[in-house]
Parts: sequence; structure tokens; C-alpha cells
Amino acid sequence: MPFTVDAVPHLPTGFGDTFTSRTVDVDGVELHAVVGGTGPALLLLLPAWPQFWYGWRLVMPALAEHFTVVAADMRGMGASSKPATGYDAVTLADEMTGLMTSLGHDHFHVAGYDMGMMVGYVLAARHRDRVTRLVLAEAVLAGFTPMPPLLMPPEANELAWHFVFNRLAEINERMVSGREEIYFGHQFATKAASPEAIPQTAVDVYVDALRDPAALHASFEFYRAGESGDQVVALAAEGPLDIPVLAIGGEYGMRDGVEQAVRQVASDTSGAVAPGAAHFLPEEAPGWMARTLIDFFV
Repeated sequence: MPFTVDAVPHLPTGFGDTFTSRTVDVDGVELHAVVGGTGPALLLLLPAWPQFWYGWRLVMPALAEHFTVVAADMRGMGASSKPATGYDAVTLADEMTGLMTSLGHDHFHVAGYDMGMMVGYVLAARHRDRVTRLVLAEAVLAGFTPMPPLLMPPEANELAWHFVFNRLAEINERMVSGREEIYFGHQFATKAASPEAIPQTAVDVYVDALRDPAALHASFEFYRAGESGDQVVALAAEGPLDIPVLAIGGEYGMRDGVEQAVRQVASDTSGAVAPGAAHFLPEEAPGWMARTLIDFFV
């Protein structure tokens, strides 16, 4: 499966009538995005780990009524190229900026959650003349979110153990290869508000994408790129963002922890908590997420 609009299953009715897949070359890396909508404002959606653009599918039709939507696959994800290296936050953010340039968009809003939250912040901090408004959701911000200890209470360990595991040099790939449905299925079952919150049909799509050895390798490279944390701290030292920023946590996820972190790097920050949701906000609370983004960006 190529993981483009015309290939993935279980999309909302009429999705393919609004959205199409686009692929552009940015400095030798083929980057894929799903583009649609007719609104005058431009909105870049950044994906979560271990997902790709498909994680935004339930929110995109409502957003497309107000914006031209670009749901991107960062390198290593979905239908984008999967090089062996280059997964630090600055590289990822600059490539997303290059994607928007190639698509003809100079100024745009950005929304990112999980991995997309860090990349969204770095993109806005490095390209302050291009990002107009920013939504950051459901992730830690390196250097500004308190890090848990290595030995945690069992309930916290269930949620956060993957941070250490994913950074290992090689053994993680060997252990997960051929067992992708066990490892990644566990991520979706334990980080959502309930084990059934993300339908098995969607989990199967994500797992299928990660069976590609290059995609599996990339999924760990995002965490092995330890320089990303230093990049976040260095950009924050240049001064806070002055654009409007909305920080979102899930009621059963990070709650107001996202807002507390983001307020340290953005002077015009507001916060929101997604009711009934944990981590995977665009899938656990798509209606609430769509309304919240529209209210903030319009």
C-alpha cells in the first residue's frame, strides 16, 4: 500500500472528492502531503508518532470548509521518503517549510501534535515571518516539560516507557521487526482513553505502514535524534514566539501540562483540554478538535 489518498481504506465519505495527494522534492527528499479545501487561509497539519497524515483524516473535511489544508508526511512517515538519517527537529521543520514553499504557500497556520508538536514549534521559531498562528498538542517539549524518572510508578511506566526503548541503537528494531502489531498496537491501546478508542481498522493501517523496514527504522530515528532537545532550547533562548499559540492536552492525557510548557516559549499562549480524550486527539475527539481549530484559526 502506498499510503496516498487513493490507496488507504476507511476514509470519510467523499474524502477523495476534496483531497488529493501531492509529492514534492525538497533538497532531494520526496515529501508527500494530502491537500484540499478552498478557504483563503492555509493550514499545515503535522502528524504524530507512530502515524502519518492519516491520523488527521476525521478532522480534515470540516477544516477544508474554512482552509486550504495541507496534511503532511514528514520524512520517514507514510508516503514520504525514508532516508536512514536526518530526523532531528530542525531538519524536519525546515523540510516542512520547503514543502509549503514548493506548494506555493508563503504564510500559513500550523497545527501539530505529538511529534508534530515539537516540529511545529521549531518551524514557527525558525521561520517567524511565515507562521501566522500555531496549535501545539499532546506532547512534551524538550527542555521545558519536566521529565519523569527512569523508574516510575506502574501506571506512568505504561505510558512513557517507549521514550527510553525507542532511543536504543539497534536492539529495538530487531525486537519489533516482524512483531509490529504487538508493539505499535500496544501504543494505540494504552495511550488512548480506552483500548477501543482507535478502531482496529485504523491501527492496521498504521501497523502496515511500519512493516516497511525503512519506516520502522525511521520511527526510532525520531527518538534517537537527541540533538532535537538542544535545538528546542537554543531556539527558545532567541526569544518567545509572539504569534497566538493554542496549547491542547487531552483530559486523560497531558491535560494542562502542554499549556504549562508552551507558556515558557510563547508569550501569547492560551490553553484547552479535549474532553473525554487521551493522546490521539484528532481520532478520539475529532468533532471537538475540528471546532477548536476552526475557532482559533478563523
